[in-house]
Amino acid sequence: MAEDQAQPWKIPPIVQELATGVQEPPSRYVVREQDRPAAAAAATMPEPIPIVDLSRLTAADDGGGADEVAKLRSALQNWGLFLAVGHGMEPGFLAQMMQVTRDFFNLPLEEKQKYSNLVNGREFRFEGYGNDMVLSEDQILDWCDRLYLFVEPESRVVSSLWPAQPPAFAGVLREYTSRCRAIAVVVLAGLARVLDLHEGRFAGMMGEGVAMTHARFNYYPRCPRPDLVVGLKPHSDASVITVVLIDDAVSGLQVQKPNDGAGVWYDVPIVPNALLVNVGDAIEIMSNGFFVSPVHRAVTNAERDRVSLAMFYTLDSEKVIEPLPELVDEKRPRRYGKTTTKDYLAVLFEMFARGGRAMDTVKISAAERDSGARSEDG
Repeated sequence: MAEDQAQPWKIPPIVQELATGVQEPPSRYVVREQDRPAAAAAATMPEPIPIVDLSRLTAADDGGGADEVAKLRSALQNWGLFLAVGHGMEPGFLAQMMQVTRDFFNLPLEEKQKYSNLVNGREFRFEGYGNDMVLSEDQILDWCDRLYLFVEPESRVVSSLWPAQPPAFAGVLREYTSRCRAIAVVVLAGLARVLDLHEGRFAGMMGEGVAMTHARFNYYPRCPRPDLVVGLKPHSDASVITVVLIDDAVSGLQVQKPNDGAGVWYDVPIVPNALLVNVGDAIEIMSNGFFVSPVHRAVTNAERDRVSLAMFYTLDSEKVIEPLPELVDEKRPRRYGKTTTKDYLAVLFEMFARGGRAMDTVKISAAERDSGARSEDG
């Protein structure tokens, strides 16, 4: 494997370093004409993405709580995501989390390379600092550097990959991880309520020490030709849910409306001190398609760099992911096959590199459902 990984095209340059010395993006970053941001400029949203107050979402028995659940249902059915306020994190703390993220990416390259995701300079691993996996010589690369860390459970944390600089990084990230978990519990209870399940149906699968939480820090350098590249190619998340801290000064996240079929991109608005929460592929499968994991991407900016932090909440690696039996019946036939977190993640990383969707590998087509029904009927 090491010899294979030694092929130069599998080790792309750090984009932050590349961006300082080019007037045009190298050809490996230039996307097909029909996929360029200029060719698919963001459209005006048909309706705003709902803002959900998590502090009211927990008020299950009063009118306000019911209103927030209704907002949550609307947000997830129409967009697959929502903007969360009332999450309990002070603006100053969110600013601190963003600052240590920026401070890390602004370190000298040799300091950041101490946490490289290339073992011995050539063998790729998912954790660490660098770029995403490169599988083929003609793969279009993203205009993005990232730091990817396991943050929960503690047994999965690789301390040697947690940056020692800036000094506050590890402490702030641990505090942010703890406070994000509380948010995840509230959101998961809300998802269960929307589906008329008991509130612990999803949260019970995500207990501390069992489920995994991954943190992905993204850095999008300024790009001389943002019309030719994407910061992060279109994809959906493998997670149950994802909680994203978005740069509050520079926009760049775009989303497609689930089930629209038109392929239209919309800018996700910046709402100060709000967190973005989206459902992932795992919850789409478990909800038997009631929730749809939204396809999203990041675009770049000619004037300013941009950072973000995504927290991915995933089930235990050996956990079977399939539609919940409560959500499958004659009126709602099974729409997805079985997989496990480990197997799905392996497929997702490969499909992401190739520009495809892992979700397409587990969906049961209407023809397959009809065939299965006929077989059961004898």
